[in-house]
Amino acid sequence: MATLRLVFFVTLLAAIVLAAPASQRRTIQKRSFKVPRSLNRNHPRGLNGADAMRKVFMKYNFKGGFISAFKNGEKFDDFRVAAQNGSASNSSGTVAANPEDNAALFLSPVDIGGQTLNLDFDSGSSDLWVFSTDLPQRAIGQHTAFDASKSANFKVMQGAQFSISYGDGSGAAGTVGTDTVTIGGVSVQNQAVELANAVSQSFVQDTNTDGLVGLAFSQLNTVNDGQQKTPQKTFFDNVMGDLDMPVFTADLDPDGTGVYEFGKIDATKFQGEMAWIPVNASSGFWQFASTKFAVGDQVMDNPTASDAIADTGTSLLLVDQAVAEAYYSQVQGAQNNAQVGGFIYPCDAQLPDMSVAIGDTYMAKIPGNQITFAAVDQANTTCFGGVQGNQGAGLQIFGDTMFKAQFVAFNGGNQSLGFGEKPPVA
Repeated sequence: MATLRLVFFVTLLAAIVLAAPASQRRTIQKRSFKVPRSLNRNHPRGLNGADAMRKVFMKYNFKGGFISAFKNGEKFDDFRVAAQNGSASNSSGTVAANPEDNAALFLSPVDIGGQTLNLDFDSGSSDLWVFSTDLPQRAIGQHTAFDASKSANFKVMQGAQFSISYGDGSGAAGTVGTDTVTIGGVSVQNQAVELANAVSQSFVQDTNTDGLVGLAFSQLNTVNDGQQKTPQKTFFDNVMGDLDMPVFTADLDPDGTGVYEFGKIDATKFQGEMAWIPVNASSGFWQFASTKFAVGDQVMDNPTASDAIADTGTSLLLVDQAVAEAYYSQVQGAQNNAQVGGFIYPCDAQLPDMSVAIGDTYMAKIPGNQITFAAVDQANTTCFGGVQGNQGAGLQIFGDTMFKAQFVAFNGGNQSLGFGEKPPVA
């Protein structure tokens, strides 16, 4: 009899729990979401090879002849000003992206405190910073600026500040707060948001860029308390626990369109098994060794190889200078042109495939017909290569030129990268 009473009690308790309103039950639902990249066909790419080189050299503070020749003379302090005051979220699970005119930078709308800004998704940095109304109107220009006073959830992080600078002194700086950030219908509360009160001319001129979402490791974040670094978690770090898998993937097509997907690996997007390579996250980057390369079927050692970084925020495949020279030695008519800022060649040249090592076990191949980045002249007779040399900078940057040929998964759970070769393009 006692046993029957116990069974009855347990059954009744279960019925009461199931009958409770949903708002009283705590349910954790894992999910994934996509960020498509769209190509702006009204502004075809051209004459932008030098600009792409300038941006990557600035981003990583590379020195050398190229950056000296192409500095624009701006000074970050010219745009430093005293703080002054002066949309709708997308919950569908996808976010449309709008590329800049040169198709070298792809942007996506991000909801911050009910205000929508176009931000760059960048696995080569770890700050979520935005144009803000703390900037003067001349610096805001055509950008959308975040207004903290119009957000019900924004909270100031007292004493916190950020500062990002590049090789020529350009950059952004300002104050820090927290707010609700929503991407693809997934929200993170109390996400650190960095509000620029100073930006340099290069950011002012990128009129479609209202800031960026850093997707590197959180220790690279630049927030500080005025005396020492106090790195804040990235959006990816904060959202990982709510995803089906602790990953995001980059799936870019040869024309620059494609999809970023968070929380899922779509095995239909690549051939065979995915190769997984551990990364050295101590620097904050998705960093790994790359000591071999291949031109066509000929594999060669790179005995003085620099480490490489997987960077969705860079357009080019920037390799050690000797690697770039070895590749273009096999391209008829190719030359390293100082005036243009990199390797150029006749647009009708037949380019061999290029492969670069990812760790010790995988060679990522880029087909020759996907290597050209842009025409140099309006007649389309001379082209600028998507593979370029780093001029001895000591770091290789594997950007969109590689991502267009390889499906890449960034695993924040075990700090590794997965690579899968994409099917041949007809």
